Amino acid sequence: MSGQDAWWTDAVVYQVYPRSFQDSDGDGEGDLAGITDRLAHLEDLGVDALWLSPIYPSPMADGGYDVADYTDIDPRFGTLADLDALVDAAHERGLRVLLDVVPCHTSIEHPWFREHPQRYVWHDGTGPPNNWVATFGGPAWSRDARTGRWYLHSFYPEQPDLDWRNPEVHEAMARVLAFWRARGVDGFRLDAIDRLMKDPDLRDDPPRQGGAGLHEHPDSARLEHRHSRNAPDIGQALRSLRAGAGEDAFLVGEVYLRASEVRPYMAHVDVAFAFELLQSDWTVPALRAAIAGALDPGGPDGRLAWVLSNHDFPRLPDRVGPGALRAAAMLILTLPGVVFLYQGDELGMADGPGGDPPVDRYGRDAHRHPMVWDAEAPSGGFSTGTPWLPAVPVESGGVAQQRDAEDSMLALYRDLIAARPRLGPGLEFLDLAADVLAYRRGGRHVVAVNLGAHARRVVLSGTVVRATDARRHPAGARVDGVTLGPGEGLIVEG
Repeated sequence: MSGQDAWWTDAVVYQVYPRSFQDSDGDGEGDLAGITDRLAHLEDLGVDALWLSPIYPSPMADGGYDVADYTDIDPRFGTLADLDALVDAAHERGLRVLLDVVPCHTSIEHPWFREHPQRYVWHDGTGPPNNWVATFGGPAWSRDARTGRWYLHSFYPEQPDLDWRNPEVHEAMARVLAFWRARGVDGFRLDAIDRLMKDPDLRDDPPRQGGAGLHEHPDSARLEHRHSRNAPDIGQALRSLRAGAGEDAFLVGEVYLRASEVRPYMAHVDVAFAFELLQSDWTVPALRAAIAGALDPGGPDGRLAWVLSNHDFPRLPDRVGPGALRAAAMLILTLPGVVFLYQGDELGMADGPGGDPPVDRYGRDAHRHPMVWDAEAPSGGFSTGTPWLPAVPVESGGVAQQRDAEDSMLALYRDLIAARPRLGPGLEFLDLAADVLAYRRGGRHVVAVNLGAHARRVVLSGTVVRATDARRHPAGARVDGVTLGPGEGLIVEG
């Protein structure tokens, strides 16, 4: 595992949802060749890496997170040669490539389910062995009509869980990661790794006492997941994934737990997502608590990755409001450590209406509409065909309209990413004014963001590095006390 001088230490990683990024062949679905064609945008934005949501063969019962073959490409996205070309083109531009690996479960259509049933979790009784609940609600056990046995699925019934207490699974998944590393992939986002190891005795989960901490389906929130996930010997599974990936691979864990519970995972992954920040109320006390929890060296060793948006949750305008979009950009891009952005964040994209009829049965279509490249082109420049989800306009236009526009949202993201290396190590919270989230980075930089509905006077002196409104506070200007309007923020070097 890499040290603090690794390329990813303060990296910005851009999440690409391949089906919605760029269609190169007019079939209405994004593909690998389309991503390659748009790499110049990522280079111009200044990010360090791109993460591709699953691109493997899949029946698409869960948007590709039901994998039918871990070592091939779904034809809708292209071929292995297309992936090789993307990796080579990204590397030529100085961009790393991360793949999404789904080690918890496969598709029920994966050949392993019939050819290697011992690789899955089964029960031979007349009914489910316990009260475990699936992430999307309902029992976590389904009966296999062909054999009459019950199989475990932490997610949909089409996604049977692998049995990580079987050494075969360790060996098979390590080979998967090694396969992609041999093709030049730089690392992996590891999906749902808190669900890999379960209680070997399959004991019931007890009723939950108190709040759930992170957002969950009501069925799942009723239980404390003491036995169905987050087993104390999780390191056994993670050790095998690390072995397959290699010590120099960048491993990002999706660990859907509170920051205080993530520490056991950090011995084997480089960073894990800080979901408490993503789900935090948009208030100073809530955001300070979420940030402090992720930075606490007694918890996850200060190695949580910041994220405010992804393919599973409402987009930023729908969560924090259109007036807070610039403040959100300044917040996340001035935090120390790894930052993940979701495609379209840099434009201010909002949720759309979703599919009609719905594609995703859990209601997440709204967060997955196509990228808007040119507001004046059909389907926003995403496809010459009919998009799999409709194109949704962005108030300030697409990439073409914002690229050279003065102080556009895209310009703000680009400037904030460029400023990150100047900010220095560490983070110290400051109390400057009510509703103002403020902190010092290093010895010379202060970030102040007004999260409230009223203007606030802030005692702050120095040179403006970047403001959310560059016309009011241009870079290089001196300030000696400043009034921040609602949703306004700035970085000052003193």
